[in-house]
Amino acid sequence: MQALEGIKVLDLARIGPGTLGTALLGDLGAEVIKVETPPEVKGRQKGLRSALSALGDKQTEDESAYLSTQRNKKSIAINLATPDGQGIIYKLAEWADVVVEAFRPGVAQRLKIDYPTLSAVNPRLIYCSITSYGQTGPYRNFPGHDINFLGIAGVLELIGEKDGPPVAPLNSLAYYTGSLAVNGILAAIIARERTGKGQFIDLSLTDTAMNLLSMLVSRYFQSGTVPKRKGIVFNGAYPYLNVYETKDRRYITIGCIEPWFWENLCRAIGHEDFIPYRYSIEHLYREPEDPKWQEIFACLRQVFLTRTADEWVEQLRKMDIPITKVLTIEETVNDPQIREREMVLELDHPKYGKVKQMGMVIKMSGTPAQVRSFAPALGEHTDEILKGLGYNSKVIGDWRRDGIVY
Repeated sequence: MQALEGIKVLDLARIGPGTLGTALLGDLGAEVIKVETPPEVKGRQKGLRSALSALGDKQTEDESAYLSTQRNKKSIAINLATPDGQGIIYKLAEWADVVVEAFRPGVAQRLKIDYPTLSAVNPRLIYCSITSYGQTGPYRNFPGHDINFLGIAGVLELIGEKDGPPVAPLNSLAYYTGSLAVNGILAAIIARERTGKGQFIDLSLTDTAMNLLSMLVSRYFQSGTVPKRKGIVFNGAYPYLNVYETKDRRYITIGCIEPWFWENLCRAIGHEDFIPYRYSIEHLYREPEDPKWQEIFACLRQVFLTRTADEWVEQLRKMDIPITKVLTIEETVNDPQIREREMVLELDHPKYGKVKQMGMVIKMSGTPAQVRSFAPALGEHTDEILKGLGYNSKVIGDWRRDGIVY
């Protein structure tokens, strides 16, 4: 048995954070039906995967073996702009516990598949909407991507060199709204057990990005000091929490915020005189002023250049000092800790043989997460799902001919 076995999820999100959230629900045992768009559909409703497939992008097929955010799902392709397509969604809403969508505000209403419409079909339905800026506010209708959300949320301004331009991170930080979606959905499921009613969840990627700065924003409210790049402890202003180059031109991370860890490091490098220069709460919003900090920096930089990264890690871990190497992705997926935690899964794919996927981030002792199926091909389960809803082969055939389903 799995934790969410029996929970039924209708995934209208197609790509992005919504699909991450529904994948986590699927890993935990929920039955997830992913609604996609037939390739023949024109315009923006097509969706990215259908658009790329129509352009002959073979990678969209090949990646299905490796794509953890689409595993444990079934795919049905429906033209949501048609009355018959909308009727199928109403049937699926009767079946579902949860709907996740990522349309711009107003689009679901225009397609007649918004929360008021679907909750009238199923009052117990939990409807999670993920948008760029949320359902309210002056920016609600604007489009956006991660770089936009990080910019408006104050995150991007804090990434990069002190005197340089902001630097966009490679991975999409606001994408992890999907994880918060899971939190909200599970809370709503618990609430439904008490009230018997579903509810609407309004998640904004911009809100999520701002939430990443919760500690810094709290300090700003308290002190009025605006954090700057290279100006505070968490982005490299102080030597006890920093990145250092080593003899073999690799990098290590040192994280000695606690006084006892910093003391251990100072003793390890033979500089007990540095011990009093440790973390203080004011370092959260104030740049170093005492010139001793630069002396300590210069010393540590020289010291760490005397040995390789592996040698430093081996020595300092024995002395209870927080240290890691800065790894590449190739090294990360082969790291013994990552392997032991089963964050890399090796699976047997019917077409590609042995493939690897990201492992399960939520570890549960009694109801563990599982990979039950690989990412589906576009519309792979259309017939199966429609027949399960009571539609016969003739109706399905007519709909396929008319481009309503695929």
